[in-house]
Amino acid sequence: MKKLILFALILGFAASSFAQDFKQKFVATDIDNFWLAYDKILSTKDSAQQYAFLKELYLDRGTEGLKGLIEVRNYTEKDFINWMTQYPNFWKSLRPNTFKVASLYPKIEANIQKLKNAYPELKPATIYFSFGAFKSGGTIQGNSVLIGSELSLADKTTIIDELPAWRQSFYKNQNPFHELPLVCTHEYIHTQQKEMAENLLSMCLYEGVAEFISCKVTDTKSDAPAIEFGKANQEVVIDKFVSDLFTMTNTYNWMWGENKNELKVRDLGYYIGYEICERYYNLSQDKAKAIKELIELDYTNEKEVERIVDITKLLPNTLEVLYTDYEKKRPKVVSLTPFESGSQSVKPGIILISITFSEEMDTNYRGFDFGPLGENHVYKFRKLIGWSNDNKTITVEVEVEPNKNYQSLVTKRFVNKKGLALKPFLIEFRTTD
Repeated sequence: MKKLILFALILGFAASSFAQDFKQKFVATDIDNFWLAYDKILSTKDSAQQYAFLKELYLDRGTEGLKGLIEVRNYTEKDFINWMTQYPNFWKSLRPNTFKVASLYPKIEANIQKLKNAYPELKPATIYFSFGAFKSGGTIQGNSVLIGSELSLADKTTIIDELPAWRQSFYKNQNPFHELPLVCTHEYIHTQQKEMAENLLSMCLYEGVAEFISCKVTDTKSDAPAIEFGKANQEVVIDKFVSDLFTMTNTYNWMWGENKNELKVRDLGYYIGYEICERYYNLSQDKAKAIKELIELDYTNEKEVERIVDITKLLPNTLEVLYTDYEKKRPKVVSLTPFESGSQSVKPGIILISITFSEEMDTNYRGFDFGPLGENHVYKFRKLIGWSNDNKTITVEVEVEPNKNYQSLVTKRFVNKKGLALKPFLIEFRTTD
């Protein structure tokens, strides 16, 4: 009996210690510092004095969260001053909410605990509330969640009619203050994930994992308009997504930008990722394992990404088949002048190299890189001569030395008018004495 009591006490102590170890940390001192700086900045018209107040009262006193937000979003002092000295009604109406942020802590902490219950491997992250310059309501850096309070602490009482039209749409479509607990859970998941790969599908999955799991574990409906729109218009959204799947020129129609295609709804990539994750979870017998697999997904592991995507049957065919079709449509390099790639008799000096493609290219995109021999075997680039009238041939002026092997990779940063990337082409040659 004594052993049972002792065992129970040990269990109770372990549970208590666990709860203590995982107590959520919030840091909001940047909010007080911001308003102190704001009042001082507005008390003078002297721009030099304004910058001095910004630095002394806000930036120099900034938390690690503020420093991270500035670094991640590339904020400058000018960005802060420009936004802080305009829109008085916006700032006045926002101010009371920013002092209520602590009222959200219990809900946020409860959400994170639910996430921990669903994903026991969850590592702690500190949540910082700072003010940025209107580029981000929430992001991460390492194990820190960085909340942009000028966006995320607004609500329907916040006056926005002074703001630029492009910025007003966020406040009209969202109710940020009330949505913040879910946003924090979403960003918390990002602190647990591996880095995304540089392709559209990876970006969609990265955001979709965070959105679906945060909604699932908290039993909360997503606040992202793209999710509802995608579910209501699935066929047309999927069709458009497949046409853009292997391009990089249309990324901002799907992620983190203003959608300029006919669908007009921003961030539809969140829907794509969300739908894949939801289907994968629903198809899985072991729900806990599915959550773990999604959070820990390695985006550079193409086979694992393909397995998860293909099993959901969201796309009209497997990724392998879709990629094979895409490869057939890609533009190619069809000729090189004044010599062929592989030539061993190129005269040294200044030469013009013309690269001709199989079709008209988008002249706004181009890129060259090192070949397998590395940077010591790249010719000296002198200048871009330009494109031919039909935009099928580009000419560059380069300088080459005697008796040397040269390589240059014509990369997939070249794209055609439809945004399809070039099949990379290696230029290699040797110069004579």
